[in-house]
Amino acid sequence: MIQRIAKHKLIDLASKFKTVAVTGARQTGKTTLVKQVFKSKPYVSLENPDTRNFALEDPRGFLETYPNGAILDEVQRVPILFSYLQEVLDNSKVKGLFILSGSNNFLLQQTISQTLAGRVGYINLLPFSISELKKAKLLPNDDDTLMLNGFYPPIYDQEIPPADWCPNYIRTYIEKDVRQIKNITDLIVFERFIKLLAGRSGQELNNSALAVETGVDVKTIQSWIGILESSYIIYLLKPHHKNFNKTIVKRPKVYFYDTAIVCYLLGIRDNSQLQTHPLRGAIFEGMVVTELIKKRTNAGLPINLFYWRDKTGHEIDIIVDNAGKLLPIEIKSGKTINTEFFKNMDYWSDLSKVKKSILLYAGSQNQKRSIGRETLNWRSLMTQDF
Repeated sequence: MIQRIAKHKLIDLASKFKTVAVTGARQTGKTTLVKQVFKSKPYVSLENPDTRNFALEDPRGFLETYPNGAILDEVQRVPILFSYLQEVLDNSKVKGLFILSGSNNFLLQQTISQTLAGRVGYINLLPFSISELKKAKLLPNDDDTLMLNGFYPPIYDQEIPPADWCPNYIRTYIEKDVRQIKNITDLIVFERFIKLLAGRSGQELNNSALAVETGVDVKTIQSWIGILESSYIIYLLKPHHKNFNKTIVKRPKVYFYDTAIVCYLLGIRDNSQLQTHPLRGAIFEGMVVTELIKKRTNAGLPINLFYWRDKTGHEIDIIVDNAGKLLPIEIKSGKTINTEFFKNMDYWSDLSKVKKSILLYAGSQNQKRSIGRETLNWRSLMTQDF
């Protein structure tokens, strides 16, 4: 089994909260992780019809079956259970009594927030990080191969080729998750919308333009974006609020959590197609941004990442905001350092008076070019703290 960094935070939360909810996209290894960490707890899947019927018909009796707690998987399938679970938790002083998980995060989080607010510790499990793959000796040396493979566990522990896994994953996600959520009446239109969104990876989110191309209204697009975000399919990177007396953009940028999904949606099937694809740079950027997100998420820390762009087109890919202490990061998919790479960072540095900056790129040379300016291979993320 590939060891997960998030394991440590999961154990920590279970020592502080009476129940812990493990969320994340489908097939990120949530069930595998909780079964490994909590070996002494019974594992109960409410996907099983008999078990689900028992919980629906006699929720109090069902919970009394597990006086020492249990792992309840697919728990969103029985919403009535949460009210009875609240009573059990309120009458107990035991930490880490129940561990909750489920594949439909939208419904799971909605139900938890209605009944168990304040009683639950949350941890989000994302696909593998480069650190986890490297430790397991599964990290490809070639960036294009890594982008095509993505980071989902079945690609690695079950050795399912991405070309076979991705279409089945999308089909399962749309048919199982999306079908259960309101406002989705035409699944074919929804699938077209996801493909259009993949073509905008790394760009500002323009709901009006998406509505026109998809053929639905803006409110529907906003609803669908919310579903994809809560399902951990996409991440919206918000703009940094500080304008330095410049007019700045206020729309978020959209990234997919996994590059294999993006490549599949864009019709990219092999390295040669990826190498010449006009969106290769955006896919690479998304991979690096997501790795930064994983570092924070696996440690149970809030995301402190933003981007900055003014109306004249000057842009910084990532602004790390540590309680007001700012660090600009530029991301480049090229392997050769070019002076153009530093143009926007120099511009922003003059405005902000922040001297330290980092360039993450695909080349192998790590350099300190001038005071505060550092150039690193992007895989240095494994050992760097930002």
